[in-house]
Amino acid sequence: MKRITLLSFLLLLMISPSVQALSWAYPFVVWKGNVYEVKKEELIEDNKIGKIIGEVKTKPNNMTGNYYGNASNYYPKETHYYEIKGTSTSIAIAVKEDRHWVKAVFVHKAPFHIMNVITNFYFILAVVLFVIGVILFRIKMSNKCIH
Repeated sequence: MKRITLLSFLLLLMISPSVQALSWAYPFVVWKGNVYEVKKEELIEDNKIGKIIGEVKTKPNNMTGNYYGNASNYYPKETHYYEIKGTSTSIAIAVKEDRHWVKAVFVHKAPFHIMNVITNFYFILAVVLFVIGVILFRIKMSNKCIH
């Protein structure tokens, strides 16, 4: 009886789901392969805001923390990024938050993710052109074999 109880307890421990929590060191946005830390305390005046340069399109994976493209761990999808007049986008950008803008400063390059390549317009175009080329080549070769 003790063995069955012990075996049941061990089996229960093996099949119980694991809990994983991910906490971020700071809120960030990613734009054009660059990670920007959002400085919520640094508000930007309306007259310093330039044109829209991008928006949040993806969210990081809650389990792994992996992200790709224009992502944010804090802001929802479709949150806009703006240029700051007189400041290079390689240094800082602005993020729209409610009725004001906050500064996001460059921290580092975003890590490589295969989805950055796969979702790239030029990569998709190259694959489509390659497939069309292969199809046309096969049609041409099959016509030569018939004659």
